[in-house]
Amino acid sequence: MKKSSVVIAGGGSTFTPGIVMMLLEHLKRFPIRQIKFYDNDAVRQEKIAEACAILLRERAPEIDFSYTTDPKEAFSDIDFVMAHIRVGKYAMREQDEKIPMRYGVFGQETCGPGGIAYGMRSIGPIIEIIDFMERYSPNAWMLNYSNPAAIVAEATRRIRPNSKIINICDMPVGIEERMAEILKLPNGRKDMEVRYYGLNHFGWWTDIRDKQGNDLMPKIKEHVAKHGYIVNPEKHVETEVSWNDTFAKARDVYAIDPDTLPNTYLKYYFFPDYVFAHDSQHPEHTRANEVMEHREKNVFTAARAVVDKNTAKDCDFHSDEHASYIVDLAEAITFNKKTRMLLIVKNEGSIVNFDPTAMVEIPCVVGANGYEKTCVGKIPQFQKGLMEQQVSVEKLVVEAWISGSYQKLWQAISLSKTVPSVTIAKKILDDLIEANKDYWPILK
Repeated sequence: MKKSSVVIAGGGSTFTPGIVMMLLEHLKRFPIRQIKFYDNDAVRQEKIAEACAILLRERAPEIDFSYTTDPKEAFSDIDFVMAHIRVGKYAMREQDEKIPMRYGVFGQETCGPGGIAYGMRSIGPIIEIIDFMERYSPNAWMLNYSNPAAIVAEATRRIRPNSKIINICDMPVGIEERMAEILKLPNGRKDMEVRYYGLNHFGWWTDIRDKQGNDLMPKIKEHVAKHGYIVNPEKHVETEVSWNDTFAKARDVYAIDPDTLPNTYLKYYFFPDYVFAHDSQHPEHTRANEVMEHREKNVFTAARAVVDKNTAKDCDFHSDEHASYIVDLAEAITFNKKTRMLLIVKNEGSIVNFDPTAMVEIPCVVGANGYEKTCVGKIPQFQKGLMEQQVSVEKLVVEAWISGSYQKLWQAISLSKTVPSVTIAKKILDDLIEANKDYWPILK
């Protein structure tokens, strides 16, 4: 059976140990001969990599492991780039969240002005990674799950349209696992066949069936109408308060269109006043601070403990099982599995009454040659209108980055459903420019 070589771009991420654990748990279906880490922050990466080296030595000594900041070393002799970079790290995420709040607009990692700021930082480095891959391993695939996925996907479509990159997101996967819990399905979400359409973090399920073709939507809808996507709270005690609020708020998002089931992130577009009211109660302590105080601290503490003890036995690294969709994707390509998955791809008529150049999130069948898109057909006016507004935001952001246009980025922020006026958009933009001067292209 073929064994693959993988480079994880973003080797210093707090998510990297969980991804390594997940890869180890699925070696029987996706065998690996080599894992490399690549990051432009050598010090941060080394802290994670030293611990992962011990973990791999103990649990899979047959896998070659290395880590580097040198692109040639990282991207040579690889089959897959698994990319999950965070440009500016959590310090810049904190700015993304807090700057809009000065002007009565919520700050969020991928939605609204915060997501736009993050997108402007991410485009250049993602293109750079694609170029490294194509230079040193031209037959490799890039599996990108770096946020904000919608803006990154549009940028790759515009700037590197022929590259072997597949953009994918874990949010629908996480929601589908909760749906499977509602239904008590023995094999989780893999017992479901779904129809879904939208943009990344901006979509709807229209049909969910079991393998025998039985309609599962009514039972899920009954639960969501009462509880949102909150299910088995005693099992999910580790879920943070902010995420529990998001899962619960799906009840109100669902009420707007009970013919479908919504992606949770629609809460930010439908209820920006509600989100800001919650955020503004603690303007100096946002989600970024929460992550830095908990996840960031815990992962690096666990890594240091592994290195100090020189063993990963009983370590506090946990498999990032919700990210097993990355293994599903790599396995499907490697072994031509023809696996049905939600991907972010160029529309090109899959949604017949929507912009053919839009990067939409729809079911695709994945095999050795990449993916084949399914036909969604026509979508309702409500969703179409919402998606046209949001995809225009994403396209304007990418156009602003390519052309260095202040005007285009001002238009993008103004057009976001999360921003109340053009005047507020300009104030937010000017502050974001100052905060991001080390990361964004110069805008004129």
